[in-house]
Amino acid sequence: MVSTSSKRSRSASLSARSPSREKNPDEHYQIVIVGGGAAGITTAAQLLKQNSKLDIAIVEPAEKHYYQPGWTLVGGGIAPIEQFVRQEQDVIPRGAKWIQDYVTAFDPDRNSVTLAQGHEIKYDYLVVCPGIQIDWHLVKGLKEALGKGGVTSNYSQDYAPYTWSTIKNFQGGTAIFTYPNTPIKCGGAPQKVMYMADDYFKSKSGVGVNTKVMFCTAGAKMFSVPAYNATLEEVIEKREIATKFKHNLKEIKADTQEAIFDVTTDNGVEEVSIHYDMIHVTPPMSSPDFIKHSPLANDQGWVDVNKYTLQHNRYPNVFGLGDASSLPISKTAAAARKQTPVVVQNLISQMNARQLNSKYDGYTCCPLITGYHSAIMAEFDYEGDPAPSFPLDPTKERYSMFLAKAYALPWIYWNRMLKGESFEADIFKPINRLLQKDSDKSPVIKTEEKNTTC
Repeated sequence: MVSTSSKRSRSASLSARSPSREKNPDEHYQIVIVGGGAAGITTAAQLLKQNSKLDIAIVEPAEKHYYQPGWTLVGGGIAPIEQFVRQEQDVIPRGAKWIQDYVTAFDPDRNSVTLAQGHEIKYDYLVVCPGIQIDWHLVKGLKEALGKGGVTSNYSQDYAPYTWSTIKNFQGGTAIFTYPNTPIKCGGAPQKVMYMADDYFKSKSGVGVNTKVMFCTAGAKMFSVPAYNATLEEVIEKREIATKFKHNLKEIKADTQEAIFDVTTDNGVEEVSIHYDMIHVTPPMSSPDFIKHSPLANDQGWVDVNKYTLQHNRYPNVFGLGDASSLPISKTAAAARKQTPVVVQNLISQMNARQLNSKYDGYTCCPLITGYHSAIMAEFDYEGDPAPSFPLDPTKERYSMFLAKAYALPWIYWNRMLKGESFEADIFKPINRLLQKDSDKSPVIKTEEKNTTC
């Protein structure tokens, strides 16, 4: 049932789609969703499918909504950036109110959030999914170098088109692709653009013979799930791509085209300089500052939720999902999509004083593009077990998976995911269960690390 204060909020003269707001201390909603990205919009859409009378507000400052997985395709020259953007107001589900503002503080003891313009909003239930924060400043000289001189990054809509320009016009030399020592969204993206660049250099532009492609990662391996790591090691060996493990980028010297790394060795950390002719930087990332400094955060600054129920560990009327959550799994749109129905079902159960029975198993997916005609659909769960949606070996490179990544998934995102529709590959569950019965007799490959990246 909608509260009286919720009815007052709907009749207030404040605009639902305007950043200009007068303070209304009585504004109250049943459910406030912080974040209007993939997780927030999908959650709102699924909640309203369950009950169209729910009183929901989405707090999101951005005018535009991006399909961020598409930026890899932009950087590889497969599609223009315009293909992956919509107006935010056009993806807000019918029945939800859009509050276009920034959250600056949480007060979960008073069930309220404070916005940048000083406005306070009360809630009965809170869903926190504001995405991840890009910390460009943590690499010295990076912000000043980006977008020129061969320095680029697909982790911003501003520079993804420049990535393609850089690859297309590359004349040979050393091309570096980096991976930082922090959690990042879609951890497979640094490799995807590298494989496409290498493919383009060798098969299209002809500069491959004069080019050294190098993957410099702060990690100790290509991929943390052994089943997929084995395939990627084969790809690296076949392509003759140089790998530099335990290399964490800390500085860009644009005037001399040097990338400065902290390299972890048996004798401690050493500083190493590597010349580049182009460099694709994956910047450090973290939970947004307004999360880090809030009562909702854990010791690492992420929204502190139970990894199975997605309910906050201290505030039972708060749920969290997506990139800003403490979940020990990859930060991808695919993960958020599988988390959303768990949040929706458990939030409704909480509203009705029922037991929270919906469980998230850690499923995530990273379509690892390995060239312009191949991709690995890397799907796995908390245990690091491959969790394929299709009755196919998920560790193999396939043209069909490339087509799915480049064409099917963007369409699904705009036309099904953001509309609150169910996961398409669930139709294959019966077939996969039958196949699983046979595979249960074989040894199970487990991940060696809990904090996996896609």
